[in-house]
Amino acid sequence: MNTITWNIPRETLFALKGSTEDVGVMLRMASAVKLYEMGRLSSGAAARLADVPRAVFLSRLADYGVDTFQLNEEELQRQAHLSEKDS
Repeated sequence: MNTITWNIPRETLFALKGSTEDVGVMLRMASAVKLYEMGRLSSGAAARLADVPRAVFLSRLADYGVDTFQLNEEELQRQAHLSEKDS
């Protein structure tokens, strides 16, 4: 595993109301969620970055306003077409 070090201003720690360790956990999760939302990481890779099980990662996405399942326009149209066939 690689290590990345961040210099966090003291004011930021106070603003986030957490210990250095708590803020580190928060930043890992926020980074993982954003990278997942951008399509840069799969949910499994993002969960590993956040250091949580995939099921926990997926369940926490709503806390960040991110849809658990993201479909691009083509996938959305394919799903709509399949739904029309079932009707």
